[in-house]
Amino acid sequence: MTYFTGAVAAVPTANKAAYQQHVAAVWPLFQTYGASRMVESWGADVPKGKVTDFQGAVQAKEGESIVFSWIEWPDRATADAAFQKMQSDPAMASMPAMPFDGSRMVFGGFAPIYEAGDDGAAGYYQGFLLAVPEGNKATYVKMAGEGWEHFRKGGCSGMVECWGEDVPHGKVTDFYRATKAEDGEVPVFSWTIWPDRATCDAASRAMEAEMGDMDISTMPFDGMRMMWGGFDPIFDSRTAA
Repeated sequence: MTYFTGAVAAVPTANKAAYQQHVAAVWPLFQTYGASRMVESWGADVPKGKVTDFQGAVQAKEGESIVFSWIEWPDRATADAAFQKMQSDPAMASMPAMPFDGSRMVFGGFAPIYEAGDDGAAGYYQGFLLAVPEGNKATYVKMAGEGWEHFRKGGCSGMVECWGEDVPHGKVTDFYRATKAEDGEVPVFSWTIWPDRATCDAASRAMEAEMGDMDISTMPFDGMRMMWGGFDPIFDSRTAA
């Protein structure tokens, strides 16, 4: 079963080109470990939230941009073996230093629980991060299916919802602190795929008007702690030279 390593990081905006070079250099190594695909996206419209937001998730500083990314694996066993090997692989140790503060990056292993459409024409992504009570998993999946119908009508080409399976607690930041997760809640890492930002923005406005009176207390999670943002793709291993 497909498995994802999801990550969010804060990268100095001035280091964008260096970051792209870094991920392009790292991808071939991940590929030798069995990774199927790697996608990196750069914050284009990442709003500040009242309770949580992507900036707070990674303790972003002035002059830093948010990066939303994932690595796709054929299954969890392959991902686990890869990260175990990385700990002692000389090839990984010889990689150039990361052009950002890795101690503030949040990451974890996620299993897809709902997938629809495809991302063959991905020109823009909306990334989401939230915490869902473990007992509400089935209800959340049902809600995702209903949400997909709204996104699809607005021009969305794909949607992926992933449930935290191996999400570590970090020394500085982690997905639990990012979402202010409570006991018994599981981090969810998800994204929607759009042909471009204009289509996404128009669909968002339409959905806000259509669902403006929606009672968020009926959702199977605390919507006030959900964060989202819009991201431009800057690296996709499927199209990398």
